[in-house]
Amino acid sequence: MASSTRKDKGLSIDFKESQVADFEDLEEDKFLNAVVKVYCTHIRPDYGLPWQKQRQHSSTGSAFMIGDNKLLTNAHCVEHDTQIKVKRRGDDKKYVAKVLARGTECDLAMLSVENEEFWRGTEPLQLGRLPCLQDSVTVVGYPLGGDTISVTKGVVSRIEVTPYAHGTSDLLGVQIDAAINAGNSGGPAFNEQGECIGVAFQVFRSDEAENIGYVIPTTVVSHFLNDYRKNGKYTGFPCLGVLLQKLENPALRESLKVPSSEGVLVRRVEPTAPASSVLRKGDVITSFDGVSVGCEGTVPFRSTERIAFRYLTSQKYAGDVAQLGIIREGNVMKVQTILHPRKHLVPFNVDGGQPSYLIVAGLVFTPLTEPFIE
Repeated sequence: MASSTRKDKGLSIDFKESQVADFEDLEEDKFLNAVVKVYCTHIRPDYGLPWQKQRQHSSTGSAFMIGDNKLLTNAHCVEHDTQIKVKRRGDDKKYVAKVLARGTECDLAMLSVENEEFWRGTEPLQLGRLPCLQDSVTVVGYPLGGDTISVTKGVVSRIEVTPYAHGTSDLLGVQIDAAINAGNSGGPAFNEQGECIGVAFQVFRSDEAENIGYVIPTTVVSHFLNDYRKNGKYTGFPCLGVLLQKLENPALRESLKVPSSEGVLVRRVEPTAPASSVLRKGDVITSFDGVSVGCEGTVPFRSTERIAFRYLTSQKYAGDVAQLGIIREGNVMKVQTILHPRKHLVPFNVDGGQPSYLIVAGLVFTPLTEPFIE
Protein backbone atom coordinates (compact mmCIF):
# COMPACT_ATOMS: atom_id res chain seq x y z
CA MET A 1 0.00 0.00 0.00
CA ALA A 2 1.41 3.35 -1.00
CA SER A 3 1.72 6.25 1.44
CA SER A 4 1.24 9.75 0.08
CA THR A 5 2.49 12.93 1.65
CA ARG A 6 1.94 15.42 -0.78
CA LYS A 7 -20.03 -5.63 -24.34
CA ASP A 8 -17.16 -7.50 -23.61
CA LYS A 9 -18.60 -8.86 -20.42
CA GLY A 10 -16.27 -7.61 -17.79
CA LEU A 11 -14.92 -4.28 -19.00
CA SER A 12 -18.14 -2.31 -19.34
CA ILE A 13 -19.64 -0.10 -16.64
CA ASP A 14 -23.18 -0.74 -15.54
CA PHE A 15 -24.74 2.43 -14.15
CA LYS A 16 -28.18 0.87 -13.55
CA GLU A 17 -29.53 0.82 -10.05
CA SER A 18 -28.65 -2.53 -8.56
CA GLN A 19 -31.45 -4.58 -7.01
CA VAL A 20 -29.12 -5.90 -4.31
CA ALA A 21 -30.20 -6.46 -0.73
CA ASP A 22 -29.05 -4.12 2.01
CA PHE A 23 -25.26 -4.08 2.21
CA GLU A 24 -25.52 -4.88 5.91
CA ASP A 25 -25.82 -8.50 4.74
CA LEU A 26 -22.44 -8.35 3.00
CA GLU A 27 -21.09 -11.41 4.83
CA GLU A 28 -23.74 -13.62 3.21
CA ASP A 29 -23.44 -12.00 -0.20
CA LYS A 30 -21.48 -12.80 -3.31
CA PHE A 31 -19.36 -9.63 -3.20
CA LEU A 32 -16.73 -10.98 -0.81
CA ASN A 33 -16.12 -14.00 -3.01
CA ALA A 34 -14.97 -11.75 -5.88
CA VAL A 35 -12.13 -10.33 -3.75
CA VAL A 36 -8.91 -12.34 -3.76
CA LYS A 37 -5.58 -12.15 -1.97
CA VAL A 38 -2.47 -11.42 -4.03
CA TYR A 39 0.94 -12.88 -3.17
CA CYS A 40 3.78 -11.24 -5.09
CA THR A 41 7.52 -11.84 -5.12
CA HIS A 42 9.55 -8.78 -6.11
CA ILE A 43 13.15 -8.29 -7.17
CA ARG A 44 13.99 -4.62 -7.59
CA PRO A 45 16.80 -3.59 -9.95
CA ASP A 46 19.96 -1.98 -8.65
CA TYR A 47 20.21 1.29 -10.58
CA GLY A 48 23.73 2.02 -9.35
CA LEU A 49 24.95 -1.43 -10.44
CA PRO A 50 22.54 -2.16 -13.31
CA TRP A 51 24.01 -5.61 -14.09
CA GLN A 52 22.66 -6.99 -10.82
CA LYS A 53 19.45 -6.91 -8.79
CA GLN A 54 18.57 -6.33 -5.15
CA ARG A 55 17.50 -9.02 -2.74
CA GLN A 56 14.18 -10.76 -3.28
CA HIS A 57 11.26 -9.83 -1.05
CA SER A 58 7.56 -10.68 -0.85
CA SER A 59 4.37 -8.74 -0.23
CA THR A 60 0.62 -9.32 -0.13
CA GLY A 61 -2.23 -7.24 -1.48
CA SER A 62 -5.79 -7.51 -2.73
CA ALA A 63 -7.50 -7.77 -6.11
CA PHE A 64 -11.01 -8.33 -7.41
CA MET A 65 -12.70 -9.94 -10.39
CA ILE A 66 -13.89 -7.68 -13.22
CA GLY A 67 -15.07 -10.38 -15.63
CA ASP A 68 -13.61 -11.97 -18.77
CA ASN A 69 -11.22 -13.95 -16.53
CA LYS A 70 -9.44 -10.79 -15.40
CA LEU A 71 -8.51 -9.28 -12.03
CA LEU A 72 -7.86 -5.66 -11.10
CA THR A 73 -5.31 -4.56 -8.51
CA ASN A 74 -2.81 -1.77 -7.85
CA ALA A 75 0.30 -1.41 -9.97
CA HIS A 76 2.50 -0.99 -6.90
CA CYS A 77 1.29 -4.37 -5.60
CA VAL A 78 2.94 -6.13 -8.56
CA GLU A 79 5.87 -3.81 -9.24
CA HIS A 80 9.09 -5.58 -10.31
CA ASP A 81 7.28 -8.91 -10.00
CA THR A 82 8.92 -12.27 -10.63
CA GLN A 83 5.99 -14.39 -9.50
CA ILE A 84 2.35 -13.54 -8.73
CA LYS A 85 -0.12 -15.91 -7.11
CA VAL A 86 -3.72 -15.31 -6.09
CA LYS A 87 -6.00 -17.13 -3.65
CA ARG A 88 -9.78 -17.04 -3.44
CA ARG A 89 -11.68 -16.56 -0.22
CA GLY A 90 -12.22 -19.86 1.60
CA ASP A 91 -9.74 -21.70 -0.65
CA ASP A 92 -6.34 -23.04 0.34
CA LYS A 93 -4.92 -23.27 -3.19
CA LYS A 94 -2.91 -20.52 -4.86
CA TYR A 95 -3.08 -19.94 -8.60
CA VAL A 96 -0.40 -18.36 -10.78
CA ALA A 97 -1.34 -15.00 -12.33
CA LYS A 98 0.36 -12.76 -14.86
CA VAL A 99 0.19 -9.04 -15.59
CA LEU A 100 -1.70 -8.08 -18.77
CA ALA A 101 -1.50 -4.30 -18.39
CA ARG A 102 0.26 -2.02 -15.96
CA GLY A 103 -0.79 1.63 -15.56
CA THR A 104 1.90 3.33 -13.51
CA GLU A 105 0.27 6.79 -13.63
CA CYS A 106 -3.08 5.58 -12.33
CA ASP A 107 -1.57 2.85 -10.08
CA LEU A 108 -3.70 0.10 -11.66
CA ALA A 109 -2.77 -3.30 -13.04
CA MET A 110 -4.81 -5.97 -14.79
CA LEU A 111 -4.07 -9.63 -14.05
CA SER A 112 -5.16 -12.85 -15.70
CA VAL A 113 -5.35 -16.41 -14.37
CA GLU A 114 -5.30 -19.12 -17.04
CA ASN A 115 -6.45 -21.96 -14.77
CA GLU A 116 -10.19 -22.38 -15.37
CA GLU A 117 -10.64 -23.97 -11.96
CA PHE A 118 -9.94 -20.59 -10.34
CA TRP A 119 -12.95 -19.00 -12.09
CA ARG A 120 -15.44 -21.79 -11.46
CA GLY A 121 -18.61 -20.50 -9.77
CA THR A 122 -17.40 -16.87 -9.58
CA GLU A 123 -19.18 -13.67 -10.53
CA PRO A 124 -17.42 -10.36 -11.35
CA LEU A 125 -18.11 -7.07 -9.62
CA GLN A 126 -20.02 -4.26 -11.32
CA LEU A 127 -18.56 -0.76 -11.40
CA GLY A 128 -20.91 1.94 -10.13
CA ARG A 129 -21.23 5.71 -10.34
CA LEU A 130 -18.91 8.24 -8.78
CA PRO A 131 -20.13 8.60 -5.17
CA CYS A 132 -21.33 11.79 -3.49
CA LEU A 133 -20.07 13.36 -0.28
CA GLN A 134 -21.18 11.54 2.90
CA ASP A 135 -22.09 8.39 0.98
CA SER A 136 -21.35 5.25 2.95
CA VAL A 137 -18.42 3.23 1.66
CA THR A 138 -17.17 -0.25 2.58
CA VAL A 139 -13.58 -1.27 1.89
CA VAL A 140 -12.87 -4.98 1.47
CA GLY A 141 -9.43 -6.56 1.29
CA TYR A 142 -6.70 -8.56 2.99
CA PRO A 143 -4.73 -6.14 5.20
CA LEU A 144 -1.87 -7.21 7.41
CA GLY A 145 -2.81 -8.62 10.79
CA GLY A 146 -4.63 -11.74 9.60
CA ASP A 147 -5.15 -14.13 6.71
CA THR A 148 -8.91 -13.80 6.29
CA ILE A 149 -10.85 -11.08 4.52
CA SER A 150 -11.38 -7.74 6.27
CA VAL A 151 -14.26 -5.27 5.97
CA THR A 152 -14.07 -1.63 7.14
CA LYS A 153 -16.73 1.06 6.77
CA GLY A 154 -16.71 4.84 6.49
CA VAL A 155 -18.02 7.72 4.42
CA VAL A 156 -16.82 9.72 1.42
CA SER A 157 -15.05 12.79 2.82
CA ARG A 158 -13.84 14.58 -0.32
CA ILE A 159 -13.62 14.21 -4.10
CA GLU A 160 -10.88 16.13 -5.90
CA VAL A 161 -7.82 15.80 -8.13
CA THR A 162 -5.26 14.02 -5.94
CA PRO A 163 -1.50 13.32 -6.23
CA TYR A 164 -0.94 9.60 -6.88
CA ALA A 165 2.14 8.62 -4.89
CA HIS A 166 3.12 5.65 -7.07
CA GLY A 167 2.60 7.28 -10.45
CA THR A 168 3.69 10.82 -9.46
CA SER A 169 0.62 12.07 -11.33
CA ASP A 170 -2.51 14.05 -10.46
CA LEU A 171 -5.81 12.29 -11.16
CA LEU A 172 -9.27 12.23 -9.64
CA GLY A 173 -9.34 10.61 -6.20
CA VAL A 174 -11.99 9.85 -3.57
CA GLN A 175 -11.00 10.55 0.04
CA ILE A 176 -12.62 8.31 2.66
CA ASP A 177 -12.30 7.84 6.42
CA ALA A 178 -12.53 4.03 6.37
CA ALA A 179 -9.36 2.29 7.55
CA ILE A 180 -6.93 1.42 4.74
CA ASN A 181 -3.81 -0.49 5.74
CA ALA A 182 -0.95 -2.32 4.06
CA GLY A 183 -2.51 -5.22 2.15
CA ASN A 184 -5.76 -3.37 1.46
CA SER A 185 -4.25 -1.99 -1.74
CA GLY A 186 -6.07 -3.26 -4.81
CA GLY A 187 -9.21 -4.15 -2.87
CA PRO A 188 -12.61 -2.75 -3.91
CA ALA A 189 -14.68 -0.10 -2.16
CA PHE A 190 -18.46 -0.65 -2.28
CA ASN A 191 -21.43 1.64 -1.96
CA GLU A 192 -24.64 0.67 -0.17
CA GLN A 193 -26.04 -0.92 -3.35
CA GLY A 194 -23.11 -3.34 -3.55
CA GLU A 195 -21.52 -1.64 -6.58
CA CYS A 196 -17.77 -1.13 -6.72
CA ILE A 197 -17.09 2.61 -6.59
CA GLY A 198 -13.29 2.41 -6.61
CA VAL A 199 -10.02 0.73 -5.68
CA ALA A 200 -8.23 1.39 -2.36
CA PHE A 201 -4.65 2.46 -3.03
CA GLN A 202 -3.00 4.90 -0.59
CA VAL A 203 -3.27 6.76 2.72
CA PHE A 204 -2.09 10.14 3.98
CA ARG A 205 0.35 9.67 6.84
CA SER A 206 0.93 12.70 9.05
CA ASP A 207 1.05 13.61 12.72
CA GLU A 208 -1.49 16.34 11.95
CA ALA A 209 -4.08 14.17 10.18
CA GLU A 210 -5.96 10.94 10.86
CA ASN A 211 -8.21 8.55 8.93
CA ILE A 212 -7.41 9.90 5.46
CA GLY A 213 -7.48 7.14 2.88
CA TYR A 214 -7.85 7.34 -0.87
CA VAL A 215 -9.77 5.33 -3.46
CA ILE A 216 -9.21 5.34 -7.23
CA PRO A 217 -12.70 6.20 -8.57
CA THR A 218 -14.49 4.31 -11.34
CA THR A 219 -13.91 7.17 -13.79
CA VAL A 220 -10.15 6.48 -13.64
CA VAL A 221 -10.68 2.70 -13.55
CA SER A 222 -12.94 2.76 -16.63
CA HIS A 223 -10.40 4.95 -18.48
CA PHE A 224 -7.71 2.34 -17.77
CA LEU A 225 -9.97 -0.55 -18.87
CA ASN A 226 -11.24 1.20 -22.00
CA ASP A 227 -7.70 2.20 -22.94
CA TYR A 228 -6.64 -1.46 -22.75
CA ARG A 229 -9.70 -2.59 -24.70
CA LYS A 230 -9.14 -0.06 -27.50
CA ASN A 231 -5.36 -0.36 -27.85
CA GLY A 232 -4.53 -3.81 -26.47
CA LYS A 233 -2.23 -2.14 -23.96
CA TYR A 234 -2.05 0.78 -21.55
CA THR A 235 -1.15 4.01 -23.36
CA GLY A 236 -1.59 6.52 -20.55
CA PHE A 237 -3.47 9.69 -19.65
CA PRO A 238 -2.94 12.61 -22.05
CA CYS A 239 -2.05 16.18 -21.10
CA LEU A 240 -1.84 19.59 -22.76
CA GLY A 241 1.87 19.96 -22.11
CA VAL A 242 1.64 23.51 -20.75
CA LEU A 243 2.55 25.23 -17.49
CA LEU A 244 -0.40 27.30 -16.24
CA GLN A 245 -0.81 30.18 -13.80
CA LYS A 246 -3.95 31.35 -12.02
CA LEU A 247 -5.47 34.69 -13.02
CA GLU A 248 -6.92 35.91 -9.73
CA ASN A 249 -5.09 39.24 -9.87
CA PRO A 250 -7.32 41.93 -11.53
CA ALA A 251 -4.28 43.95 -12.64
CA LEU A 252 -2.80 40.91 -14.38
CA ARG A 253 -6.10 40.20 -16.12
CA GLU A 254 -6.29 43.83 -17.27
CA SER A 255 -2.76 43.72 -18.67
CA LEU A 256 -3.64 40.58 -20.62
CA LYS A 257 -6.89 42.20 -21.86
CA VAL A 258 -9.08 39.56 -20.26
CA PRO A 259 -12.52 41.17 -19.77
CA SER A 260 -13.89 38.85 -17.06
CA SER A 261 -12.61 36.76 -14.16
CA GLU A 262 -11.97 33.64 -16.19
CA GLY A 263 -9.15 31.71 -17.74
CA VAL A 264 -5.63 30.63 -16.82
CA LEU A 265 -2.39 32.03 -18.14
CA VAL A 266 0.00 29.90 -20.23
CA ARG A 267 3.44 30.36 -18.67
CA ARG A 268 5.28 27.83 -20.81
CA VAL A 269 4.53 25.34 -23.59
CA GLU A 270 6.60 22.18 -23.84
CA PRO A 271 8.29 22.26 -27.27
CA THR A 272 7.62 18.56 -27.89
CA ALA A 273 3.89 18.82 -27.10
CA PRO A 274 1.42 19.11 -30.04
CA ALA A 275 -0.03 22.21 -28.33
CA SER A 276 3.21 24.08 -29.11
CA SER A 277 1.93 24.63 -32.66
CA VAL A 278 -1.25 26.46 -31.52
CA LEU A 279 -0.43 27.89 -28.08
CA ARG A 280 2.22 30.35 -27.03
CA LYS A 281 3.47 31.95 -23.84
CA GLY A 282 1.05 34.69 -22.72
CA ASP A 283 -2.13 33.05 -24.06
CA VAL A 284 -5.09 32.76 -21.71
CA ILE A 285 -7.09 29.52 -21.89
CA THR A 286 -10.75 30.32 -21.19
CA SER A 287 -12.46 27.06 -22.18
CA PHE A 288 -11.77 23.40 -22.88
CA ASP A 289 -14.22 21.63 -25.22
CA GLY A 290 -16.80 24.29 -24.41
CA VAL A 291 -16.35 24.07 -20.62
CA SER A 292 -15.43 27.43 -19.07
CA VAL A 293 -12.20 27.57 -17.08
CA GLY A 294 -12.22 29.77 -13.95
CA CYS A 295 -9.45 32.14 -12.90
CA GLU A 296 -8.42 29.69 -10.15
CA GLY A 297 -7.82 26.95 -12.71
CA THR A 298 -11.03 25.09 -11.89
CA VAL A 299 -14.02 23.93 -13.97
CA PRO A 300 -17.63 23.05 -13.00
CA PHE A 301 -18.01 19.54 -11.59
CA ARG A 302 -21.43 17.97 -11.10
CA SER A 303 -24.08 20.40 -9.78
CA THR A 304 -22.50 22.68 -7.18
CA GLU A 305 -18.83 21.65 -7.15
CA ARG A 306 -15.68 22.72 -8.95
CA ILE A 307 -12.58 20.69 -9.73
CA ALA A 308 -9.07 21.26 -11.09
CA PHE A 309 -8.83 21.99 -14.82
CA ARG A 310 -6.55 18.99 -15.46
CA TYR A 311 -9.49 16.70 -14.66
CA LEU A 312 -10.87 17.46 -18.16
CA THR A 313 -7.68 16.42 -19.93
CA SER A 314 -7.49 13.21 -17.89
CA GLN A 315 -10.88 12.18 -19.31
CA LYS A 316 -9.43 12.14 -22.83
CA TYR A 317 -7.53 9.34 -24.54
CA ALA A 318 -4.23 9.46 -26.39
CA GLY A 319 -4.81 10.91 -29.86
CA ASP A 320 -8.06 12.71 -28.99
CA VAL A 321 -8.59 16.26 -30.23
CA ALA A 322 -9.52 19.08 -27.84
CA GLN A 323 -10.89 22.52 -28.74
CA LEU A 324 -9.52 25.38 -26.67
CA GLY A 325 -10.96 28.85 -26.28
CA ILE A 326 -8.11 31.35 -25.82
CA ILE A 327 -7.51 35.08 -25.55
CA ARG A 328 -4.33 36.25 -27.29
CA GLU A 329 -3.47 39.95 -26.98
CA GLY A 330 -7.16 40.74 -26.44
CA ASN A 331 -8.38 38.65 -29.39
CA VAL A 332 -10.78 35.77 -28.71
CA MET A 333 -9.82 32.65 -30.67
CA LYS A 334 -10.64 28.97 -31.01
CA VAL A 335 -7.83 26.47 -31.58
CA GLN A 336 -7.60 22.69 -31.73
CA THR A 337 -4.83 20.44 -30.51
CA ILE A 338 -4.14 16.72 -30.25
CA LEU A 339 -3.58 15.32 -26.75
CA HIS A 340 -0.82 12.84 -25.99
CA PRO A 341 0.70 11.50 -22.75
CA ARG A 342 3.63 13.54 -21.49
CA LYS A 343 7.07 12.30 -22.48
CA HIS A 344 9.39 13.16 -19.59
CA LEU A 345 12.98 14.01 -20.41
CA VAL A 346 13.96 12.11 -17.26
CA PRO A 347 11.55 9.13 -17.05
CA PHE A 348 9.87 8.35 -13.74
CA ASN A 349 9.94 4.62 -14.49
CA VAL A 350 12.07 2.25 -16.51
CA ASP A 351 10.29 0.42 -19.33
CA GLY A 352 10.57 -3.31 -18.77
CA GLY A 353 11.62 -2.76 -15.16
CA GLN A 354 15.35 -3.39 -15.70
CA PRO A 355 17.69 -0.51 -16.67
CA SER A 356 19.85 -0.94 -19.74
CA TYR A 357 23.59 -0.24 -19.55
CA LEU A 358 26.74 -0.12 -21.64
CA ILE A 359 30.31 -0.67 -20.42
CA VAL A 360 33.08 1.03 -22.40
CA ALA A 361 36.69 0.96 -21.18
CA GLY A 362 35.62 0.65 -17.55
CA LEU A 363 32.94 3.34 -17.77
CA VAL A 364 29.31 2.36 -17.19
CA PHE A 365 26.65 4.26 -19.14
CA THR A 366 23.01 3.94 -18.13
CA PRO A 367 19.93 6.10 -18.93
CA LEU A 368 19.18 8.90 -16.49
CA THR A 369 15.92 8.10 -14.66
CA GLU A 370 14.19 9.24 -11.47
CA PRO A 371 14.90 5.90 -9.70
CA PHE A 372 18.61 6.32 -10.53
CA ILE A 373 18.62 9.86 -9.07
CA GLU A 374 16.93 8.61 -5.91
